[in-house]
Amino acid sequence: MGEIIKKKKNIRRYFIIFIVIILTIVYMIPLFYIVTTSFKSWSDVQQVPPTFTFKPSIGAYIRIFTARVVFTEEPTEEEIAEMTWYERIVYEETGEKIVRVGDLPKRYLNSVLIAVASTMLTIILGTIAAYGFSRFKIRGKDDLLFFILSTRMLPPVVVIIPIFLMFRYINMTDSHLTLILLYTAFNVSFAVWVLKGFIDEIPIEYEEAAMVDGYTRFQAFRKVVLPQATTGIAATAVFCFIFAWNEYAFALVLARRVSQTVPAWLPYQMGVLGYDWAAAAAGTFLFLIPAMIFTIILRNHLVRGITFGAIRK
Repeated sequence: MGEIIKKKKNIRRYFIIFIVIILTIVYMIPLFYIVTTSFKSWSDVQQVPPTFTFKPSIGAYIRIFTARVVFTEEPTEEEIAEMTWYERIVYEETGEKIVRVGDLPKRYLNSVLIAVASTMLTIILGTIAAYGFSRFKIRGKDDLLFFILSTRMLPPVVVIIPIFLMFRYINMTDSHLTLILLYTAFNVSFAVWVLKGFIDEIPIEYEEAAMVDGYTRFQAFRKVVLPQATTGIAATAVFCFIFAWNEYAFALVLARRVSQTVPAWLPYQMGVLGYDWAAAAAGTFLFLIPAMIFTIILRNHLVRGITFGAIRK
């Protein structure tokens, strides 16, 4: 009987592993297609149906970082010989001339600044609010918590027009601060609910013992609660960062030139020869890297945050 049960457990385990592998492959197909497309030359990316055997080229990465124009006259052999290696790659693939550095670095910097600032502000406000809801008796606490959560239920696209009119009235469109405040407002409800659950799990006796030893309430919060809530804070930061990093609707409507982020800028990479799919794929892959790195760094905390509350004593 014991051997039969053991065999059934092994079969179930192998079946789960098989399903996980299949799902991983399915989810990785879009990423694989993006990466392969980003290394295709201009001629390869125009082929229909798409080809998976091609000579790799970094021309798309050069084009996404540069602004170009078509040569008015065919360059001479001397002019071609004087081109730098990256100018020659672009010329051989598309016949274009590089005139300056493109807008990607600035848009990338905008995305980093807005996502990091909004995530930090969300974590600060969310941690303080979650601590208050967890430790103090507040009249109408449940109603307030539901009201905070209800702001997360509202899709951003539903309120984009009134928000645009409001910020236009106070002359705050196309501003980094505008997007930071909006992303913070939409993320703070999620942060409060997640962090409140983590703080609830921290015994209040630890803080009481610290205050008996002479700590103030803020010192007990900073030296006792925060270190034990690190896992929850890190997991919350990952989700808030990903939302702010990927957000498209607000960035499209409220940001034009000064504060435009990569998601709102990337879909409009229409060159003089048509839409540059390889350059768009290269920009997409580069855009994925920071979120991937941030998630990998905090992966242990993220797993703990996802599984939080699954097992209770």
